[in-house]
Amino acid sequence: MENTVDLKEAVPHIVCMPFPGQGHITPMLTLAKLLHNRGFYITFVHTDFSYRRSLRSLSPVGHSATFRFETIPDGLPPPESPDDFPHVIQLCVSTSIHSLSPFRDLVTRLNNSPDVPPVTCIISDATMSFTLDVSQELGIPNIFFWTVNAFTLMCYLHFSRIRNLASQLRQEAVAGTDVKNGHLDHKIDWLPGMGVVRLRDTSSMIWEPALPDCFVEYCMNEISRTYKASAVILNTFDALESEIVNQISAIINRDMYCIGPIHSLLNSVNSDENTKSIKFNLWKEDSGCVEWLDSKEAGSVVYVNFGSTTVMSPQHLEEFAWGLANSKQNFLWIIRLDLVVGDSPALPLEFVSQTKGRGLLASWCDQQQVLSHVSIGGFLTHCGWNSTLESLSAGVPMICWPFFADQLCVRHCVCKLWRVGIEVDEDVQRDGVEKAVRELMEEDNGKEMKNRALEWKGKSETAILSSCSGSSNLDLDRLVNEVILSHGKRS
Repeated sequence: MENTVDLKEAVPHIVCMPFPGQGHITPMLTLAKLLHNRGFYITFVHTDFSYRRSLRSLSPVGHSATFRFETIPDGLPPPESPDDFPHVIQLCVSTSIHSLSPFRDLVTRLNNSPDVPPVTCIISDATMSFTLDVSQELGIPNIFFWTVNAFTLMCYLHFSRIRNLASQLRQEAVAGTDVKNGHLDHKIDWLPGMGVVRLRDTSSMIWEPALPDCFVEYCMNEISRTYKASAVILNTFDALESEIVNQISAIINRDMYCIGPIHSLLNSVNSDENTKSIKFNLWKEDSGCVEWLDSKEAGSVVYVNFGSTTVMSPQHLEEFAWGLANSKQNFLWIIRLDLVVGDSPALPLEFVSQTKGRGLLASWCDQQQVLSHVSIGGFLTHCGWNSTLESLSAGVPMICWPFFADQLCVRHCVCKLWRVGIEVDEDVQRDGVEKAVRELMEEDNGKEMKNRALEWKGKSETAILSSCSGSSNLDLDRLVNEVILSHGKRS
């Protein structure tokens, strides 16, 4: 058993506050495991709704004597259905208004608990910046974890300028003859370290005209608070985005710590069994996916997954389905129950019969395990940053169909900068899907993308090496010594 007195006196205590979405919780939980593995006491904070949802998915949340879970309210009313999930804008605005006081109460309770060491550092998702008030009150470090890539963060740091430009271009387009969002092709050449990009290659969370004023105000506030964080973490690695990272560090005058691919970094260390068992999923995983993949030839399967928040019309679902069917390729397709707007996803019976034996439909899976499977030859993705890093680190090229926000930035990086992906038109047509799948899986261009993806896999593996050459491992060491332990060294 652990000695309570020693625990109180000797163990630094980190409170982790992720944004309550799967794509944010997963990397934060991975970081928490890495730090726990280095001897830190961890309190991981969920919002009430996301925690209840994870229990419904039968996710084995797990715990240990020095890795605890707490919950705070997100300020939203209870959902009408257990399957309902709040819109990301609702969550952002509500947590920014309602979660500070419960979070402060939680930290106060932890600090007054006789069997818990005092909180010495807070690591929060950059979109949950209310934590900064509490860390400043206590005089402890508050590290911001931006779960986007460096390219996207640079766009966010220029939020006002990009949004004003989009508004001006939109007004000019309305006055002219543009009726198909042609203004989004306007080229921008003043984002540091990023060359020339189109407006549509920046986050739609910046230029989308229908965003409510309260959300725009929220974005401006969160971005401005990045300049006040003790340090900033990115889930990326030097070989991939070092130039932009260096530019960001100069702009915000803060140290940047690139510790990605964070899932690979965790997989490279020896963790105790209790820590390994800690998981968090908003959907129940289908355990039959890997067994099915085992029956397929190497590189013969297209993995299809549009992430945890993307939704589409029934028409787009059908176009994707027939594009996959007509490509004659094997595919594993993850279809969430809430993937289709306003209805449960339904596929034509003829599609099911035509793809029998070469297509498997599942509701959720262990994506890292799937992408690293030898039978996977390509990934049809929404370009979420976690998914993209997992694909790069597995050496798997991509077919890109972004839905919103930073996914548009990632598409540009995947297809134009790193050249490991093919775009699918926003208005999905089956012929376009079939063409993209065949190109990726059968043609020379696809083979070249596969080779480049394997090169990025090698570079990502170098980044997590424990030797002096592993940039991400070194950055994690620096983060621990220069920021997390700095409070204890000063006191």
